[in-house]
Amino acid sequence: MMIVSPGLFKHPSSCHATLSTMMEEVKPEFDSDKAAVLVNELRKTFNSGKTKSYEWRISQLESISKMIDEKEKEIVEALRKDLSKPELEAFLSEILMARSSCKLALKELKQWMMPQKVETSLATYPSSAEIVAEPLGVVLVISTWNFPFSLSLDPVIGAIAAGNAVVLKPSEIASATSSLLSRLVGEYMDKSAIIVVEGAVAETSALLEQKWDKIFFTGGARVGRIVMAAAAKNLTPVTLELGGKCPAVVDSNVNLQVTSRRIVAGKWVCNNGQACISVDYIITTKELAPKLIATLVSVVEEIFGKDLMESKERSRIINSFHFKRLVNLLEEDKVSNKIVFGGQREESQLQIAPTILLDVPEDSMIMQEEIFGPLLPIITVERLEDSFAMINRKPKPLAAYLFSDDEQIKRKFVQNIYAGGMAINDTILQVTVPTLPFGGVGESGMGSYHGKFSFDAFSHKKAVLYRSFAGDSPTRYPPYTPGKKKQIKALLSGKLLNIMLALLGFYKD
Repeated sequence: MMIVSPGLFKHPSSCHATLSTMMEEVKPEFDSDKAAVLVNELRKTFNSGKTKSYEWRISQLESISKMIDEKEKEIVEALRKDLSKPELEAFLSEILMARSSCKLALKELKQWMMPQKVETSLATYPSSAEIVAEPLGVVLVISTWNFPFSLSLDPVIGAIAAGNAVVLKPSEIASATSSLLSRLVGEYMDKSAIIVVEGAVAETSALLEQKWDKIFFTGGARVGRIVMAAAAKNLTPVTLELGGKCPAVVDSNVNLQVTSRRIVAGKWVCNNGQACISVDYIITTKELAPKLIATLVSVVEEIFGKDLMESKERSRIINSFHFKRLVNLLEEDKVSNKIVFGGQREESQLQIAPTILLDVPEDSMIMQEEIFGPLLPIITVERLEDSFAMINRKPKPLAAYLFSDDEQIKRKFVQNIYAGGMAINDTILQVTVPTLPFGGVGESGMGSYHGKFSFDAFSHKKAVLYRSFAGDSPTRYPPYTPGKKKQIKALLSGKLLNIMLALLGFYKD
């Protein structure tokens, strides 16, 4: 295992170093040359065929499962250090998600690996065909900080299940979890095929300079563009799991109590809004807005208490940069007077209270960029259908939510709103269904994973046609005589008997 920590550099070892030596450019410990060596070693492992076997894949998945079971307390503690994640939230959103993905892969791997038999055409009779899932090779997984354990391991599980050699680059922003992953992967996994590289921009840049067989990135659109540009140099395929402004549309015919609890769960209970599928803003009618706000406030205070800043049931903001970014959204001139609930903040604790805003201008910063925090604007419209155009004016989000008992509205929403995924009458739970793909569209990403979709994301579907030496029709070979022309016409006409006779070679000039 290779552990590369940010900020570690080679310095002159002697105080008598010459001026020219001291003025040499300081190189990071993990640079492009070392990244190239790392990839080369992993490619040797992959080319040996080691990672392709069912036995190797199962052994590594079992090791991940064992690691999660044995180190649960350490994982929870790392998440507490990075994000102050409450223990139950850490278990549900990080440990349980990773464990479930691993168990599903262990259960279904043999079936996933089996070639898929497919029908052939009469033009190839007699023949058979199949689709073979083969590993892509040496893959890079760059994960993010908001769910630093599950969003690191989930794609790695898919890559291993598909038979690849893997480099995982965790986010340096969640440093405790990154360090823990480095240590645990080295302790439990096959070091010749699965590597963790820690570090920051320099280390990630060094990795991106290499030729990979797949890059899987989770993060923001700005860095996603950098990753995609780097991948394009080597025609490397990418999966980009990004984000966007995920709307929740609330109809007037809903159960307000249940709706509000599910919105609170998809906003503040879910990493304090620091989630790519978190509810970013609500659209509802002017008539319903006051009732919805009152119910949301009641549920928030029921779950987190009246003194919101003292609650231990919410994660904190990840760092001071993001704290200031969120405060700037709140303090914009056209927004600061729109707060109807919350707004308290404490920079020393990196905490911002659950905050609701009403009818902020659509051109304000808070409605133009992904919020990724505990701020929740509510926008009102005259008719619920007016929300559709408002949503579609923005880049396609990773998720979209609708609360309604109207079947016609549900159908219109599903048919007319563009998004990576949806949940009707709930939030965020769509990602827990392993038979549904999880991924974005447009600005919210490309590609998908979860369940078998993770296996597919790191596999190439190879088309294979099998034929015997029988049934070799002369029709396909020159010279093309008038008689053969008739046979070809018969083939194209769809006359089954003529097709069969032609393919079996019974037509003669």
